[in-house]
Amino acid sequence: MSYVDEEIASQPACWARAIDLAARCAGRLPERGERVAVIGCGTSWFMAMAYAQLREGSGQGETDAYAASEFPAGRRYDRVVAITRSGTTSEVLSALAATDARTTVVLGDPDTPAHGLADDAVPLPFADEHSVVQTRFATSALILLRAHLGEDLATTVGDAAEAVRAPLPLHPDSTEQVTFLGRGWTVGLAHEGALKCREAAALWTEAYPAMEYRHGPIAIGAPDRAVWAFGEVPDGLSDEVAATGATFVHSGQWDPLADLVVAQRFAAAVAAVRGLDPDRPRHLTRSVILS
Repeated sequence: MSYVDEEIASQPACWARAIDLAARCAGRLPERGERVAVIGCGTSWFMAMAYAQLREGSGQGETDAYAASEFPAGRRYDRVVAITRSGTTSEVLSALAATDARTTVVLGDPDTPAHGLADDAVPLPFADEHSVVQTRFATSALILLRAHLGEDLATTVGDAAEAVRAPLPLHPDSTEQVTFLGRGWTVGLAHEGALKCREAAALWTEAYPAMEYRHGPIAIGAPDRAVWAFGEVPDGLSDEVAATGATFVHSGQWDPLADLVVAQRFAAAVAAVRGLDPDRPRHLTRSVILS
């Protein structure tokens, strides 16, 4: 079993710990009414996208998400939140150093430069990972942030426990391509599902807001390809996908973040079929550190 398989399976326990931790983060995470920017790279950026939608949608304050490399340091924010597993990524460190706003880092390894640069830190060492491919740190960080927003996550840990053992909805040895879709906060999850398959298995994937799928991307729908949707699904979409010959995947029975766990497992399964090692994906490292 690879590290990534073990880390995927550990997510229910990690989520429970993140929910408990959220209750002890007063003052370290955004307060109601603050104008907030959330930054990250890769997977962490996609979690930032999801959180920004959820926070602003819940009426707790204007919230923007940026890839750390594109953060507008001169724009006024009350707080900048950086999500960073390694705490060493160059773009994140540069953004933290450039802003005058109060800064918070949510990170896996507290003994890192990002911790020293930030005003506040919320370490998640229990969710840190050996694998290069991120799974449990990212989802635990989002669970922490969602719990801090006051979401009722009473059933979410149970959903994750089901997701780590449920049958995969697609055959890893015969799926040629997957397009991931989301709406609102689950657009970030769609991007992350697509990234997991590219990172772990070099599988051709794309990701879009679900309402945008009809505006061009549907043209690649075909047999042996799939469309995988998180959260709310637009009316008629499943029929339109079926007409292309592609398989439509949509659970709807769990919290959408638990559906992402299934997508992680699918990515690892495709990697295994292709003889790839998701713990050491091609051309990737745990942290991007620029000279």
